[in-house]
Amino acid sequence: MHKHPRLALATATAAALTGGLLTFAAQPATAADSVKVAKADFNGDGIGDTATSAATAYVSGRQNAGQVVVLYGTATGVSSAERTTLSQNSTGVPGTAEAGDMFGGDLAYADFNGDGYDDLAVGSPGEKVGTDTNGGALAILWGSPSGLTGQGVDVPDPAVSSHDYWGKNLAAGDFDGDGKADLVVGSSTATLHLYRGGFTTAGAHGSRTTVKPPIRSGTNDFPYGPLNLTAGDVNGDGRTDLVVDGYETSTQYGWNTNYWLPGTSTGLSSASAKTLKPGIITAIGDVNGDGFGDIVSGADWDARTSDGTAIPYAADGGKVNVTYGSASGPASTTGITQNTGNVPGSAEKGDAFGWELDLGDINGDGYQDLVVSSPQEDIGGVTDAGSVTVLYGSASGVNTASGAQSFGQNTTGVPGSDEKSDLFGADVKLDDVTGDGRADLVIGSYENGGDGAVTYLPSNGTKLTTTGSRSLGASAVGLSTTGTPQFGAVFAD
Repeated sequence: MHKHPRLALATATAAALTGGLLTFAAQPATAADSVKVAKADFNGDGIGDTATSAATAYVSGRQNAGQVVVLYGTATGVSSAERTTLSQNSTGVPGTAEAGDMFGGDLAYADFNGDGYDDLAVGSPGEKVGTDTNGGALAILWGSPSGLTGQGVDVPDPAVSSHDYWGKNLAAGDFDGDGKADLVVGSSTATLHLYRGGFTTAGAHGSRTTVKPPIRSGTNDFPYGPLNLTAGDVNGDGRTDLVVDGYETSTQYGWNTNYWLPGTSTGLSSASAKTLKPGIITAIGDVNGDGFGDIVSGADWDARTSDGTAIPYAADGGKVNVTYGSASGPASTTGITQNTGNVPGSAEKGDAFGWELDLGDINGDGYQDLVVSSPQEDIGGVTDAGSVTVLYGSASGVNTASGAQSFGQNTTGVPGSDEKSDLFGADVKLDDVTGDGRADLVIGSYENGGDGAVTYLPSNGTKLTTTGSRSLGASAVGLSTTGTPQFGAVFAD
């Protein structure tokens, strides 16, 4: 998935699959607000913070050990001045930085210990566990008045011999509606582990159960499991639901099937699962303001249906499917491409429209707005320069007729310039990082040959603007630029 959609567990495998460095991911939720995309607040100051990673960064000379970077929101947005950079060699962080760990391979936030500060779940899917080279590891880092300080606990794999890549996928929400943050953990198999009732700072947790969506395990050499996990309240019952972006394979074909699993008083229900339109990355938010979470999924690659038939729109440039929520769960679906209405650009093969996406209320009108990335967009003859598209929510859903915005590094006021393989839009995140009640946009890219960068575009109250924008490079936040750290390729949801 990106990564395609988030980060490749093994660069060579991802390169063979997608032709690049990318693969795997997740999307929104907290126990506090499961319909709207709630902000992360690790230091409790009321301003949204952004957590991202450089999962393939060198640490103490160890390749792909990985690091996590938290950018704290301020009245002027995020910058390198207010941040925390952590690795498994940081004091209090569980584990030790080792080659291939990929600390930060996926991230999810919620107040897991109920102290009023958001915490960060960090997956290290390449962690060696005993003799298991890619067993995977998961840590929770605690929020505090100082933000993330590195203090945390290990969440050990309860079934080491049953799978690899523990912590590959993460999603947080209140799946049983008891007011406490829960955590879903994925691995290389279809079976998900659900931790209900939160965690203590000593590592104790409430109940742990398993749930298996209808996704089938692959028969190819690469062990997929779910591609992404996304949390949000689709049916408006006050419990968080889960969307599983699944990848199924046969010896000849690969195809994509997504599933909606509703939250219940006892957790997630696979028995009540509903099949959704294909997609490899998902966000959930209330686009039309009716109180139900809408499911937005991006399908940006040449996936296939279960009979082996290619999905043509993916090969033609990408597509976003918007499935509106209702009291009975997923309802009607609308498709959006760059040829829809007045969406900026045009659908061209390989654009990857829908590679990443996110939802947030940019203009404060009560409707969630949609940001869609096209990181493989060629601009002005520059291959894979990348761009992002902003489509605003309305009472009738995503507005594709008017008001859309488009940003690339060639846009006046956006830092940097279009360069080959920048992949501007490798990940995107909408969050209120200025405290004004409007969602701002942070954009990840593969700037400088895979070092990565994060670009900040603020809301001016009515739309996104380049006034006050800035770009943060890998070295500016304390990361080694040896190799390809891929800073900004994964944002926490």
